[in-house]
Amino acid sequence: MMAGLGEIQAAKSEKILKVLSEKPLFDFVDGNKSLKKLINKAIKKESGLGMAVAWNAFRIYKTLKTKLGLNPGSNFENWVTATLKNSNISTLADLKQLRKKLPAGLKNIKTDKTLNDAAAKMAIITSDITTHTKAEFPRMAELYWSNPDTIAPAKMVRASMSIPFFFEPFEIADMPNAGNENDPKWNKAASYRGPVPAKARFVDGGMLSNFPINVFHKKGGGAPSMPTFGARLSTYRESFSETSSMLGMSGAMISTMRQIYDYETLLKHPDYKKLICRIDADEQFNWLDFNEAKKDQVKLFNLGAQKALDFLLQFDWEGYKVIREKLSH
Repeated sequence: MMAGLGEIQAAKSEKILKVLSEKPLFDFVDGNKSLKKLINKAIKKESGLGMAVAWNAFRIYKTLKTKLGLNPGSNFENWVTATLKNSNISTLADLKQLRKKLPAGLKNIKTDKTLNDAAAKMAIITSDITTHTKAEFPRMAELYWSNPDTIAPAKMVRASMSIPFFFEPFEIADMPNAGNENDPKWNKAASYRGPVPAKARFVDGGMLSNFPINVFHKKGGGAPSMPTFGARLSTYRESFSETSSMLGMSGAMISTMRQIYDYETLLKHPDYKKLICRIDADEQFNWLDFNEAKKDQVKLFNLGAQKALDFLLQFDWEGYKVIREKLSH
């Protein structure tokens, strides 16, 4: 929405806040009504959960077996599609064209030359579980669609939010070059050398990289012309997991998969820590609670706003540039 609801220099925060506040987020839980009630009971930790699970056990099993997820995710995709369409963004080509509209007189800070042919970068991260690829859209879109410029950006966003088993995995069929082995495009973009599948399924990008700040981070070459900020919504490796039970072990394995790539990145690039605003929202809020009370939504918003303000006020840009200059030598 930051990319699609206006030109680069246009203020969009109030517009996005209005879009979010007017959408009942529990609509995203768009599966069977009985399962919808069960999911809400589980998230709210209400009594009688065990009995409800037992009563719906066969329905859960059948849904997961046939659909691989409890919720289709269609409501979310349709909502993003409609929201972008209100700003005349229906296809990836529309979005690319908008991102090429640079503010008048925009210059490279280092060279003082006017930028005429740059395009603002956007990256949507998802996990292609068919070829075991960390997919980045729109950069890798041509691997999956014959004519990606005609595809609605909402489909790429839908691919990135497919929480395993909670939402059905997003699927792309009739992929280009299906059957080709060692396809040069796949080899270059994803280091995949096997046969190109006819279709691919995607789950939440957070399964492979939950905080991909490195996508935008300039590597080497001294200090950047401007900083790349990131906002972490969750705590990060500040407690250990209990692994003595099957449920605990499963949760620990998933958490490890979600965090280890980003941990390695932060370990190799300690300067990143200067760029990250920590909100730690999961200390007070459940990230799966789509049915959160309005007062708690406001509380969550205010927490993010206050943390962001605190971070920006204490960020030392000149000091950070010195750190980057030292790292380049």
